[in-house]
Amino acid sequence: MAVRSPAGPPPGARGTASVPLLVAGLVVAAACLVPLGYVVWSATDQPPGEAVDFLVRPRIGELLWNTTRLLVAGTLLSVALGVGAAWLVERTDVPGGRLWHGVMCAPLAVPAFVNGYAWVSTTHAVQSFPGAVLVMSLSYYPLVYLPTVAALRRLDPSLEEVAASLGHGPWTSFLRIVLPAISPAVLGGALLVGLHLLAEYGALQLLNYPTLTTAILQQYASAFNGPAATLLAGVLVVFCLLLLGLELALRGRRRRSRVGGGASRAATQVQLGRRAPAAAAGLGVLALLALAVPLVSLGRWLLRGASTSLDLGALATAAGTTVGLAVVGGAIATVAALPVAWLAVRHRGWLSTVIERFTYTASAMPGIVVGLALVTVSIRSVPALYQTVVLLLLGYVVLFLPRAVVSVRSTLELAPPVLDDVARSLGCSGPQATVRVTLPLVAPGLAASVALVSLAVSTELTATLLLSPTGTTTLATGFWQDASAVAYGAAAPYALTLVVLSVPATWLLGRMTLGRSA
Repeated sequence: MAVRSPAGPPPGARGTASVPLLVAGLVVAAACLVPLGYVVWSATDQPPGEAVDFLVRPRIGELLWNTTRLLVAGTLLSVALGVGAAWLVERTDVPGGRLWHGVMCAPLAVPAFVNGYAWVSTTHAVQSFPGAVLVMSLSYYPLVYLPTVAALRRLDPSLEEVAASLGHGPWTSFLRIVLPAISPAVLGGALLVGLHLLAEYGALQLLNYPTLTTAILQQYASAFNGPAATLLAGVLVVFCLLLLGLELALRGRRRRSRVGGGASRAATQVQLGRRAPAAAAGLGVLALLALAVPLVSLGRWLLRGASTSLDLGALATAAGTTVGLAVVGGAIATVAALPVAWLAVRHRGWLSTVIERFTYTASAMPGIVVGLALVTVSIRSVPALYQTVVLLLLGYVVLFLPRAVVSVRSTLELAPPVLDDVARSLGCSGPQATVRVTLPLVAPGLAASVALVSLAVSTELTATLLLSPTGTTTLATGFWQDASAVAYGAAAPYALTLVVLSVPATWLLGRMTLGRSA
């Protein structure tokens, strides 16, 4: 049974962190701060007066308003869709049962920019604020759905049974018992959605919805105004810091680890009765909007596009490059996330909190800003890294480390540190206790981290265009180059291959969330 820990730190969190662990966390945080340092350094090229005049322009106010309302509305809708779908699939007798779980995870395999173009090619009505909110939420709600399902799976069903015995109905029990217990997972997913909304470019450009990010890319591409663009990137960083502070305040400091797995039985399902068909229809509409529209649109491009030309050799090369970069990038990001998450969970304090929060800053900036920062630093400090796969992988880690940190931390929070103390009392050293006790407990979170980052790497666009070595083509860049040239039929094979290759990672994420009962 889940028990709230006392106010003091748990046994496993006593004492200070070891020097190697602290150094590893600081190195990871420092790498993530490189883009922020680049933004600050570039912004100083512009006199303060000119910077203020630029930021108070009416156009900047419009961009701020567009970004803010998209961030708020898109995050709220993604949370509503993700939590609602997770509760229906996991806690009710909705017709279709667990089959819906795979369907709800599947939109992760469709990149946001592919989803955006699919909707634009279907109807131009989505080129508006409501359309942008809808398309972005359909693309990113699985980032909330997956951790919510995982949290519901691990929640001790006896808590809900006690609430029912006290006369609470399913809705009251959900609001007063279930939702507070799964709030870390929901907040972590919402944070990822918010960061993605801040940094999204491709889909919003296709949807013709201007935000700070699209303006930054326009400054770089058309006006070649680096200082002005980095001023806008600085505003995005402020958004990121506010978002991180809000998530931290809502998360609180309550500990949720427990010894044992709770009641060894599945939770009692809520009987929907006559509402069951409506619930199934709701999930069906969500699946139709998130999956059927992009897949049908891609099929139309492939079959009817006059520009269709299938170069199997180029397609196979792009697919191999994409898979290799995705797997390696996911593994490196997960390894980098381990010391950060360990410090945040097992050695809580102001320094560990600062280290963890620093890892999120770069993910709120467009990939092109991160790419330019790494290019500038590599040329000035380590020229040998310029135009190498190493620099490209570093860019992926900096951009997508939050996905890994959220996955690893959410699992590590549920691994009781007292088990490490027991292992030490039985003669294990600290590293032995970690390897033999903690790592097996957090293995699902590590696998989910690799899958999440791999999905993000395979669909990354702007940083890949800038950092990849000459002649390197991924499925995402191949699709974008053809789509930008209005060669929609030629772009379709790249998009469809990208979706197909994303299916295994999406399936793995779905399996990981099912946990012990899968």
